[in-house]
Amino acid sequence: MKTVTKKELVNRIAEQTGNTKVVAKDVIQSFLDAIIEELAAGNRLEFREFGVFETKERAARRAQNPRTLEPVAVPSKRIVKFKVGRMMRARVSGDDTPLSELGMDGESSLDD
Repeated sequence: MKTVTKKELVNRIAEQTGNTKVVAKDVIQSFLDAIIEELAAGNRLEFREFGVFETKERAARRAQNPRTLEPVAVPSKRIVKFKVGRMMRARVSGDDTPLSELGMDGESSLDD
């Protein structure tokens, strides 16, 4: 397994789109910042065929310190959940069916 960094994605997207690396980096960072802001505001983000980001409240609970075995109070907190979309699930699972046959030919409207 290889780790792909944001820098590598910036380089790849800049090359694919014909834009400069600076423009590609600004667009990617703006996109990531917008996701964070929406989740921080408690909103749900849905990217059709890709997946859904949403926050959930994790209830307070009692846990146990594994070293001392003493009970520890863990406060409630908000966490980010991601539900995989159909296209991602198909591609990651190794389904080699062309995207067009899955109804995902890359053509999408701006309403998505």
